Amino acid sequence: MRNRRRREPDPFDGILLVDKPSEWTSHDVVAKIRNHFKLSKVGHGGTLDPLATGLLVVLIGKGTKLSDRIMGGDKVYEGTIHLGITTNSQDADGEVLEEKDASHITREQVEEAIAQNLMGDIEQIPPMVSAIKKNGVPLYKMARKGQEIEREPRKITIFDFDVLEFENPLVKFRVKSTKGTYVRTLAHDLGNILGVGGSLDALRRTGSGPLSIDKAHTMEEILECDRETLQEKAILLTDMMRD
Repeated sequence: MRNRRRREPDPFDGILLVDKPSEWTSHDVVAKIRNHFKLSKVGHGGTLDPLATGLLVVLIGKGTKLSDRIMGGDKVYEGTIHLGITTNSQDADGEVLEEKDASHITREQVEEAIAQNLMGDIEQIPPMVSAIKKNGVPLYKMARKGQEIEREPRKITIFDFDVLEFENPLVKFRVKSTKGTYVRTLAHDLGNILGVGGSLDALRRTGSGPLSIDKAHTMEEILECDRETLQEKAILLTDMMRD
């Protein structure tokens, strides 16, 4: 039998709040932390698209058992919608499919469209460029081949959807919603309701359940630690169980 190199026991059980940089996948963050600190069990509590920044909850040791609890919490995002541009991924990473003049759209029209169509309990059709699987195949792989299939709508709840700034054609917003919400689909749907199309230009997750971006650390700060001092930046499982 081949001898396996055993990793040292994880230095703690708990979570790290990471401010994910743009262009990193959630898997990139997990893999970097796992390998850099030689950890055995590392996961995350809810994927962020590569384009997005902000709160990524990294689970370490027995903290991985909190995955369902963390992912089940409501989420808060801030971002920017670009009216007049439709892409195949519904965000700035995708191929532009159509451009329309949105110069006539007003803030009042945007806020009215949100209030009447994108608040409370709604149904959302997931984008083709997503990790949802059909017959075991992720939709994004089908999308790469130019395929588009019918997707079942999903029920979600939008608690808050506020316009923070409007400088046509850009809509800066904050949204609080249940898990599983595709914010880029909200951008896409808002653009369609207004008749000009829309896509997500930027996105930042600022909250997940009771956890906030205010307590998160950058990857640079985390990678400056060693296995022992990493614990100083963590929320320990014992502390979380007391809350």
